[in-house]
Amino acid sequence: MSNIEDVIGNFPFRMAFAGGWIDQPFVSRHDPSPPGSMVVVALEPTMPFMSRSGMGTSTRRIAETLWGGVQPDRKPRDLVRELYEAENSGKDEPSGSQDMIGMLYPGVNRLDYDYAYEGGLFPLHIESNNDPAVMSWLENVIYMVPVAPRPPGYNPLEEKNLDPQWIQRLGETGKACYDSIITQDLAGLGSSMNECMKCWEIILPNTVRHSTIQIDLMGILNHYQTRYAGAMYSGCGGGYIYVVSDEPVPGGFQVKVWFNKANE
Repeated sequence: MSNIEDVIGNFPFRMAFAGGWIDQPFVSRHDPSPPGSMVVVALEPTMPFMSRSGMGTSTRRIAETLWGGVQPDRKPRDLVRELYEAENSGKDEPSGSQDMIGMLYPGVNRLDYDYAYEGGLFPLHIESNNDPAVMSWLENVIYMVPVAPRPPGYNPLEEKNLDPQWIQRLGETGKACYDSIITQDLAGLGSSMNECMKCWEIILPNTVRHSTIQIDLMGILNHYQTRYAGAMYSGCGGGYIYVVSDEPVPGGFQVKVWFNKANE
């Protein structure tokens, strides 16, 4: 009997939490008080995830092709840059480096972006946590509810409102998110996600509303935010919704964090 990894591969997936989009230089260059932060979490490949849903699936496919299905035994920092180049070479709208970092760095990671550092392409600093107790807590309070993948023709960048105050608020949500995770603060984690979605709606309105989107993303989001500690989408245009809750969420499922177990 085969394992699921034999079917979907061994590379981790990744979740992007509060602060997403601060990894894009066109956003971070307007941050009046850098660095701004975002949080990524590596996931064990225990199941397949929908494509075009904010789970790093396209980056993961490129990594599997680039390295023959096995992550090289080299520093993650170097692998991130190699994979970034492989995915983004020649692209007018490159994906952010959080896609690569979230897959190649185990555990929970806060990525601090400053446009003055390498033009905002890579984080100035990465703060990592691989505490087994923290990982277990996070696994128990995050529920994923499938919504819908991004539709064909969807473009989140058609409308931009790069207001420095809102971009600063966006970067602060990543800091609050990370601190809440490592202190196991349910209310704080939920609040950071709710605030992040407010920032997305202002800075890039098409992340939650677009002519190609046929479902009420904001209505769905409001449903979960008003009933649980907090909620946010896995990516722009839908995908999954992350719900922060200490009780089961109908229709939701939980995942396993991929982390460095050396200290267990």
